[in-house]
Amino acid sequence: QVEKRLELVKQVSHSTHKKLTACLQGQQGVDADKRSKKLPLTTLAQCLMEGSAVLGDDSLLGKMLRLCGEAEDKLAQELIHFELQVERDVIEPLFVLAEVEIPNIQKQRKHLAKLVLDMDSSRTRWQQSAKSSGLASNLQPSGAKADALREEMEEAANRVEICRDQLSADMYNFVAKEVDYANYFQTLIEVQAEYHRKSLALLQNVLPQIKAQQEAWMEKPSFGKPLEEHLAVSGREIAFPVEACVTMLLECGMQEEGLFRVAPSASKLKKLKAALDCCVVDVQEYSADPHAIAGALKSYLRELPEPLMTFELYEEWIQASNIPEQEKRLQALWSACEKLPKANYNNIRYLIKFLAKLTEYQDTNKMTPSNVAIVLGPNLLWPQADGNMTEMMTTVSLQIVGIIEPLIQHADWFFPGDIEFNVTGNYGSPMHVNHNANYSSMPSPDMDHADRRQHDQARRPLSVATDNMMLEFYKKDGLSLCPSSMGVRVMDTSWVARRGTSVVRKTSSTPPAAQPPAPPAELPATPHSPIPEQSPDISATPSPPPTSFGFPPGAER
Repeated sequence: QVEKRLELVKQVSHSTHKKLTACLQGQQGVDADKRSKKLPLTTLAQCLMEGSAVLGDDSLLGKMLRLCGEAEDKLAQELIHFELQVERDVIEPLFVLAEVEIPNIQKQRKHLAKLVLDMDSSRTRWQQSAKSSGLASNLQPSGAKADALREEMEEAANRVEICRDQLSADMYNFVAKEVDYANYFQTLIEVQAEYHRKSLALLQNVLPQIKAQQEAWMEKPSFGKPLEEHLAVSGREIAFPVEACVTMLLECGMQEEGLFRVAPSASKLKKLKAALDCCVVDVQEYSADPHAIAGALKSYLRELPEPLMTFELYEEWIQASNIPEQEKRLQALWSACEKLPKANYNNIRYLIKFLAKLTEYQDTNKMTPSNVAIVLGPNLLWPQADGNMTEMMTTVSLQIVGIIEPLIQHADWFFPGDIEFNVTGNYGSPMHVNHNANYSSMPSPDMDHADRRQHDQARRPLSVATDNMMLEFYKKDGLSLCPSSMGVRVMDTSWVARRGTSVVRKTSSTPPAAQPPAPPAELPATPHSPIPEQSPDISATPSPPPTSFGFPPGAER
């Protein structure tokens, strides 16, 4: 049985030695320096360091290459140490076992067999000598020849005995050393574990440095990223795409007919979004195409992982829009606004204030609060459940419009106080600087109709493309809303004065008489700006907006 095990152990040891040798990445049998030159990890580290030198530390990619190159070089050194230890403590002992120790035992076994044959031959010759002498079998042969044969036979028997004892000792020794042979594989796992521990420690040490470099790098994409993450990284209160687009539109887009409705050039929109992602915007270049700016703003809002008005408050917004009584509905909308996270509240306040300013020029740009709510509402609030965009629009767009429209109409009631649109001061004066030669300075909302028409004729022609996500909702010569052929209910805004002066518009957006409720005493103070009480003369003159924002009284939502 021991002899059978010898052959099996030899086969296993030889196979394991061969496979382990194949796993080595460095050249076997050479020192650490020579092994390092041909190690793939070392080559990779050199390539990364060379790339870092080419790009320099001024770029984020150059810094990343340098940190990763240093880490890979350290990993290569750990790998070399690991392979040398495996080669010394596992591979070489397995080679000795398979190619030296077991073959020696097998050679000893063959030598014993040969000695046994020699002993049998000597015994046969001695017996034949006895027969030839004619002596009785019970008598020992005598004479010099017989003595020589007997000595030869005894010597052969002695050699067999010695060899048999040596073979038995080697076999017993092999069996006794099986624990040592098994320990080779334990050593392999221990060495691997130590190598991986050291490698993990190196990686865990370099990862915080890599993350710190990325977090410190300000030029990060903003499209498709969570609002809180973008604000935290950039150290801003208003998202960069929102501020940049709003500020540019204040310069060049307030008089643009169909702003947010007319679709921009796809190539211009793609270029502007890429520029916003790099936090680099040429105001002069894009001021000639306000539709591209408006499209970029809509894209940013639409690509947020969570809508600006949040999934958490979605049901509350919808329930507020379904309240039939106007005063209670506005109170419910105000309550939902106050529950928004601070980042969302600041950005929705900024955006609604801008949209309210945009609607002051509705005689020229044809964008009434209702029209603005129709094209922008689905980008500010949508349900969390995944589904077809068309189905979502047909089922909830009407309610969303009923949420956004009153926010725009009563922006100063929901969000009291003035607002500085150019927060960072990087875009010049939003009201007086105009980089577009095709635009004159921004006219007043109260400009005479003939002057406004002359001003419009001086501007470049509009694109005839329309927003693919929304239906065309007004005719060429007026603001009446078109009925939808897809079942999307749109609001009747006939109550809005289409050609009135700014006095009429201000009257229609007078805040409601009801005051927003104060925050509960037991709750911590809201992070938003407190709502100041309105003066008695304002509260004594309730606003005349239509029942249910354009719906017939008692209509089902």
